[in-house]
Formats: sequence, C-alpha cells, structure tokens
Amino acid sequence: MHTYIALFRGINVGGKNSLPMKDLTSIFEILGASNAKTYIQSGNVVFQIASNDISSFSKRLGTEIKEQRGFEPQILVIEPSEVETAMTNNPFPEAESEPSSLHLGFLAVAPENPDLKKLESLKKDSERFCLIDRIFYLHAPEGIGRSKLAASSEKLLGVPMTDRNWNTVCKLKEMATQ
Repeated sequence: MHTYIALFRGINVGGKNSLPMKDLTSIFEILGASNAKTYIQSGNVVFQIASNDISSFSKRLGTEIKEQRGFEPQILVIEPSEVETAMTNNPFPEAESEPSSLHLGFLAVAPENPDLKKLESLKKDSERFCLIDRIFYLHAPEGIGRSKLAASSEKLLGVPMTDRNWNTVCKLKEMATQ
C-alpha cells in the first residue's frame, strides 16, 4: 500500500461546495482507498491505495465527487515525501514559531514563467516569499486575509495552487507517518 495526501481546494468555504468529511472519506472507500483520515473541514485527507497511479486516482476522485455532490473541486494528490521536503526546504525557519503566519502553497506543477517582480511589488514590508520548485512559501506576520501578495500569488505564478499553513503541514506529515 502507498500512502498519499490529498489537498482539496474550495470545499466547505463560505458555505459553498459543501462536503462533510464523513462523506469525503466514504468516497475514498468507494474508490478502493483505505485508512482515509481527514484533517480539518477544508479538505485534507491522508489515505492509502494499492496503486501508485495518483493521477488516475485523483481524476476518479474528482469525478465521483461531481457525481455525488454536483461540483468538482481542485485536488492535488502528493506523497508524504513531498511534504517532508517542503518542510526541510522552508526558507523561513524562524517563522515556524508563529505557524499561522507561515504558509506553503503546493503547486500543481513548477511554474515556467512566474511574475516574481510583480509579486515583490505587492508584498508588504513585513511579508516575505520564496518559490522553490513546486512550493510557494509565504511568511505573512500580519495575516493573509488582507495580503495583496497572498491574493495574487496563484495568478502571478501562473499555475494552480492550494495553500496550507505550517500547523496543517506539520499535522499532515504526522498523520502520513503514523
């Protein structure tokens, strides 16, 4: 069995795309996954499957959610080693003591032509960011709710992204290694 982490984007946010975690774990079971465990309502699932074809599984997962719930969320399925590498490569280790201010944006693919100059122009003096391969690191001590940098990062990177704070990343790593 192979362990993976599914990161969902846009479920259970602002009353839209409702998908209770109990229903989500049932969908994983229908598709042959085992030991599906969720973390918080926004869509983080650690699971195991026999196959190592995560692209096919992700497509089937999206299709099944659409059939059952009427919407197809963006899903990024990654290996636990990708989370570990992202944590090891964190360019802002001092921010780990304020885990809600440190965010990792997991990208679907490495961006070919990110507009880093525009990103730099949008950041507040207190904010820092770094792009390493398929991870966009953002340290936003004032929060990301009003951050122009956070709001524009996906568009300026030019690839789909789903963001998790340091607390969530740490918890997912822990769940995946249990």
